Amino acid sequence: MTEMTSLERTALYKSLGNPLRRRILEYLGRHGEANSTVLARELGESSGTTSYHLRKLAEQQLIEEIPEKSGGRERWWRALPFSHTTPDPATMSPEEYAAAEHLARLKIEVDTELYRRAHREYRGPEGWAQVQRHGSWMTREEMLAFMRDYHELVSRYGHTREEAPEGARPVSFRFYAVPEGVGEWNGEPTGP
Repeated sequence: MTEMTSLERTALYKSLGNPLRRRILEYLGRHGEANSTVLARELGESSGTTSYHLRKLAEQQLIEEIPEKSGGRERWWRALPFSHTTPDPATMSPEEYAAAEHLARLKIEVDTELYRRAHREYRGPEGWAQVQRHGSWMTREEMLAFMRDYHELVSRYGHTREEAPEGARPVSFRFYAVPEGVGEWNGEPTGP
């Protein structure tokens, strides 16, 4: 995806903050493909509603039509690979910031449930569900290098749905790096 303008990012955040569009993207991520009729049945909506939202997701290049399966009025869709890093909030317009904040709150709810699930499903260090918490001292540059390495590891070990080996399952990762707040550590001020 090319560099986005503030207006494009605002539209993206609003789209991803729409509950039905999120459910459509989740369904396509799990099942690979669907048409508006399948989505309507599975999500409890009308096919007209799912068709409208599919077109909107396609406009934002989050999904694409599968030409070899589509014909006449029946259009089949699949999710596209997508990666986006939210810019510094200080550079956002008020509308973009509000849309990004709304989306972040929705993500926090999803992330909190994933965290609870990971704890419920944890079966030891060799199980599918893993929960890790760590702390360390790092410079900002070291933390940013760690983030780059983290992204590289996810890319190295992860697969697209189509290229996943037998036995692979979708796995959700969440990573947060947060420096301690302003205070005193060994007599030195910390924080921003």
